[in-house]
Amino acid sequence: MAVHHRLFWGVVIAAIFFYAAVPQPWRDLISPLNLQNHKSKQSPYGRFPRFNDAFHFVPCTNTSVLPDLDDANPEKSWASTFNPNPIHWSWGYRDPFAGRGIYLCGYLDLPMDYTNASDQRIVRLAVTKYQVSGLARTGSPPTKSGQKSARTLVIEPGGPGGSGTSYAWHAAENLTQRLSFGQYDVLGWDPRGVNASLPSVSCFPYDSERDRWSLLGGTYRETASSPDSQLAIADAMNEAVLNACREKYGDFARFVSTAFVARDMEEIRKALREDDLTAYLVSYGTGIGQTYANMFPESVGRIVMDGMEYVRDHRLLGGFGWTALDNSTNAWHDGFLGECLDAGPDQCALAQAKSKEVVSVDSLEKRMTSLISSLLSRPAVGYTALAGPSLITYSSLIDLIYMSMYNAFTWPELAQLLSDLEDGNSTLVAKALESKRWTYNPTHPLPPHPLSEELGILVICADSYDAPQPENLDWWGDLWHNMTTQNWIAGNSRFFDVLPCRQFKNLWEAPAELYRGDLNHTLKHPVLLISETYDPATPLRNGRRLLAEMGRNARMVVHHGYGHSSRDSSNCTDDIARTYLLHGRLPEEQETNCYANEKPYRYKLSSSMLQSISMYSNGALF
Repeated sequence: MAVHHRLFWGVVIAAIFFYAAVPQPWRDLISPLNLQNHKSKQSPYGRFPRFNDAFHFVPCTNTSVLPDLDDANPEKSWASTFNPNPIHWSWGYRDPFAGRGIYLCGYLDLPMDYTNASDQRIVRLAVTKYQVSGLARTGSPPTKSGQKSARTLVIEPGGPGGSGTSYAWHAAENLTQRLSFGQYDVLGWDPRGVNASLPSVSCFPYDSERDRWSLLGGTYRETASSPDSQLAIADAMNEAVLNACREKYGDFARFVSTAFVARDMEEIRKALREDDLTAYLVSYGTGIGQTYANMFPESVGRIVMDGMEYVRDHRLLGGFGWTALDNSTNAWHDGFLGECLDAGPDQCALAQAKSKEVVSVDSLEKRMTSLISSLLSRPAVGYTALAGPSLITYSSLIDLIYMSMYNAFTWPELAQLLSDLEDGNSTLVAKALESKRWTYNPTHPLPPHPLSEELGILVICADSYDAPQPENLDWWGDLWHNMTTQNWIAGNSRFFDVLPCRQFKNLWEAPAELYRGDLNHTLKHPVLLISETYDPATPLRNGRRLLAEMGRNARMVVHHGYGHSSRDSSNCTDDIARTYLLHGRLPEEQETNCYANEKPYRYKLSSSMLQSISMYSNGALF
């Protein structure tokens, strides 16, 4: 009993010292009143979810996990995750709590099959909202605090398979400031089958199993001793994966087409109770946007599409792959190498001469071609303390280069690791490759669910379902050869995005809905397109083809810069987008040229920003 008394008083004394050390704004939140609030689910800001909230929003915490689809009372289960102590909530960066933005987590239940009212199955979409006005304390005088903004900026990062909730966590505060001077709330959602939405499509029980088999099924054409044999292996692996998807998720692949995702976005607009949609959609998100605008022309508000795809390409067999190969080699030659020499050796390690020969773009390209090609005959040896021994293969290095073409902020790191590798030092490239793999730590619990990587395959194949299908592998073999010949950086990875479609029809009937209409419907409001001159994934010609079809329903900014979408910021591009989103005004000209503020290797970034977009983080993808 004495032990229990000592333990009790020890806890009390520790609590007193802790309480005394806490600043006053935080102390208010852990007062005895608020500890009592925790028991009653009543916070200083009221109860959550709010009455009649379609999204069931609660302040985000680490317990904000959606209720299972088979939960008999999901609203009650979700409400039980609400933690009333604001210390545990995810707030914006400003301090103290007053006037601070807040992240709200919720969900939206929607029909799995919009075309069949008798099908009672649902999808549960995970939603994250950044509310710029924060929250109002209960009983405080009415102010703008805690109020919904005039418009909500709905965001989607692409993919298919990109997580909008993750995008919101990474970018919402930056996007609202960049595109609305901090006036608009930002809402990201995980499309059906993605990440935290339910069902979340992962056809492997563990990420480690996917990694294991991808080494066999994803071998690059240049490294295969027999391309025909390797193609047969990849095709068989795709059959195994898609069959596993069918076994695990039944007919769900019939309900993930872009047309259904567009319908989901319309339901999000309705749940927001806004007359029309305000959105910033990137990459594959622009495919959703094009489809949405022409399925729901009267719901189109102020929609910005950045990094333009052209959804007519997605209707073609393999079109998601072979129509996206225009720019990455140009970005490599003119951007990564050309801008390197322009910046000089103080900013780019590869600009430093390795011999008496003067470095030119052509000579540097020959050096890099020789370095990369040398890995075909023998991989370089790597080592990191975390992962141990490794190999730097041709395929893995190409993947790293292609990823870096998406984000020019990472080019100084890529240049340094290639320069080191040229000198026989593989440390930096080994670390970069280590950071990109899925890591399994046996001392830690497994993640709540494996990655939803197969969802992207299902969307791509559903959207091209009605394209003529060749009966044998010969056509696909020719496509693989043509794609890798045309583009040594992106040809293989893009090919592996579309090869699974050869097996899709063998396992599923036609998707419940595909949009096959025109893209020139008269819209409630014209949209703004942003297309980049050196985008490695979505060529400028995509935007120009769509603009020609949409006519006066669209205007386009030609963003002269590097990377995927307009991430290398331009005051000109941002001013046009912001004026449009805040005031609805667009340039009269069909096309407006804008130029990035800075050049690669000379970006003026803070150390924290550099860390967030390092090749050793996930920032390279956003």
